[in-house]
Amino acid sequence: METAFSQPLAQERVIKPRRGFIGIDFAELWRYRELFLFLIWKSILVRYKQTVMGILWAVIRPIMLMIVFTIIFGKLAKFNSHGIPYPLFTFAALLPWQFFAQSLSESSNSLVMNPNLISKIYCPRLILPSSAVLSGAVDFLISFTVFVGLMAWYRSVPTLAVVWLPLFLLLAMTTASGFGFWFSALNVKYRDVRHAVPFMIQFGLYISPVGYSSSQIPAELHTLYSLNPMVGVIDGFRWALLGQRVPLNFPGLALSALVALLLFVSGIHYFRKVEKTFADII
Repeated sequence: METAFSQPLAQERVIKPRRGFIGIDFAELWRYRELFLFLIWKSILVRYKQTVMGILWAVIRPIMLMIVFTIIFGKLAKFNSHGIPYPLFTFAALLPWQFFAQSLSESSNSLVMNPNLISKIYCPRLILPSSAVLSGAVDFLISFTVFVGLMAWYRSVPTLAVVWLPLFLLLAMTTASGFGFWFSALNVKYRDVRHAVPFMIQFGLYISPVGYSSSQIPAELHTLYSLNPMVGVIDGFRWALLGQRVPLNFPGLALSALVALLLFVSGIHYFRKVEKTFADII
């Protein structure tokens, strides 16, 4: 006979990591798509919360950098811009760089800034740095609109190479995600990362061809220089947006893309390997 106390026991759900070098459960990521979109929206809102200028900072930052680089590298140093107006030449590089810098800054802190999502509930941890990277796409689109206006001002018409732009944007996302997976996981255990990342971004700005052309680098150093994955991304953006006047080093691009892919795969592998310790440490 059943009594009021004879309740069926709740079923236990055991969560096990997937096997494999990467071990991504894409079906699980799809089930949490609403949380993924919410985190993207939250990242955008928090970024401009209680700011006077709001989302206009997505316009102000690249414009100010464009002016500084135009004066230093274009007017004073007189670097070669391949016959392209220097503001246009610089802004084409700032588009992917600003996206990368912002994505890396936010993704590296994505885990430590959301401790409750790590320790209180279960969700695929991978969506935290991933959503931080994709939230930068909003600022990118705003900056890109400004760039289109700049092209109209200088009466510059893109060539058919512009069809390759989505591929270079994907490469920028891959690069930012790879670094983001690595640094977000390391930041949980080593809080020095939050201090190191801004320095790396500032240093990377000058070792990447943002204010100057890759052609300024001696030929014997091109292979070493292309180990920086943002070199291929920035050169690709300039080539796609400004046409064949900007030379594109295809072997260097291939090397940069390979480094970006290795960072992405190894970053996911390391993230998945250590994510079981996040809740205990954070």
